[in-house]
Amino acid sequence: MGKYFGTDGFRGEANIDLTVEHAFKVGRYLGYYYGRNHKAKIVIGKDTRRSSYMFEYALIAGITASGADAYMLHVTTTPSVSYIVRSDEFDCGIMISASHNPYYDNGIKIINEKGQKLEADIENKIEKYIDGLTEEIPLAKKDDIGRTIDYSMGRNRYIGYLMSIPIRAFKDIKVGLDCANGSASNIAKAVFDALGAKTYVINNQPDGVNINRNAGSTHIERLQEFVVSNALDVGFAYDGDADRCIAVDEFGREVNGDLILYVCGKEMKAKGELNNNKIVTTIMSNLGLYKALDKLGIEYEKTAVGDKYVYENMITYGNVIGGEQSGHIIFSKHATTGDGILTSLKVMETMIKNKQTLAQLTEGVKIYPQLLINVRVKDKNVVLEDNDVKQAVLDVETALQGDGRALVRPSGTEPVIRVMVEAATEELCHEYVLKVVNVIKDKGYTKD
Repeated sequence: MGKYFGTDGFRGEANIDLTVEHAFKVGRYLGYYYGRNHKAKIVIGKDTRRSSYMFEYALIAGITASGADAYMLHVTTTPSVSYIVRSDEFDCGIMISASHNPYYDNGIKIINEKGQKLEADIENKIEKYIDGLTEEIPLAKKDDIGRTIDYSMGRNRYIGYLMSIPIRAFKDIKVGLDCANGSASNIAKAVFDALGAKTYVINNQPDGVNINRNAGSTHIERLQEFVVSNALDVGFAYDGDADRCIAVDEFGREVNGDLILYVCGKEMKAKGELNNNKIVTTIMSNLGLYKALDKLGIEYEKTAVGDKYVYENMITYGNVIGGEQSGHIIFSKHATTGDGILTSLKVMETMIKNKQTLAQLTEGVKIYPQLLINVRVKDKNVVLEDNDVKQAVLDVETALQGDGRALVRPSGTEPVIRVMVEAATEELCHEYVLKVVNVIKDKGYTKD
């Protein structure tokens, strides 16, 4: 990770960690970098945060000042930007979003010409430019100044693309959608309606500050209640930029990314589509998933946390499905990044093809209790290198005797250390996770 760019772009509190000046300079550098040999085309999407409009204008100002053309998708999803970059041959794309973070945070995600997360070396060049460590970039003059172009048609074409993927109609299936008051609000229902579902929607009235607030994939409780109270067949919750999906079965039980990987991976194996007979997971995936995959004879890889690393493994080794427990699921046949709406379509297809409910499809997995506590700290690296913290983790691992695990890792987007324990019971999870957390607190590493 660099000074500004983490595992998922440049992210922080709007106008504190990420300012309009930062956005302008990012736009300036991208316009210059991609426009060295031709008139560059850069496409921009945003989520529904109030600050997203501010950052959109700042980025456009920087891009056009460097002589590149800026194409505006307006409010849309991260995967739609990735799709449009690839399909319409843009030089790069930008998504303005802090994903699942609160409304007062925001972020700049840069997508390369292949629809993938931007290469680290280019991020490093942008960081040097922001910090004034490179020569100043010349301003475009006269006819060389870039244009700003409305490109809402690109978002519409992405909606059409999603509609084309399922080969079975969703006729009369009652589906609940939680749009997190974010990017999915003007896309998801249109897709499900067109495919014949009876669609019931919550949290689809964004007002600039309610994105992710008690809504979406990180606050699944409301969708769980909604599915049960309305006797729905299934529910899907997205995050702010709709690159995640968490499902809810007909009984209101959460079906997270691990379970979705199991359901879809098993189906792909049955259809002969599971290349290498392998699913790509992260180190945060549950032991229960691995035990279930072992029974099916499906192999798996474990990467660092972040769909960026999942996809790197997929393209390197030719694996076709991978994802995170948090709901970032990548189907490489259709996308180069996590796509929440696409994921929900794939789950629906599997239900219809097998004539089974989501509860029935997940019966083969016994999930181990898992407790994750986020600790805000002053310096993540100091915590990770502390010998007492390391010893506390080792003590927990020893006590679990292989029937569980402990994990301490830094957030890629926040000043947070994530402490996770997986064990046979919730009581053991709670006991052991506090052993590690209390060491971090006792040593004075926490941030108020």
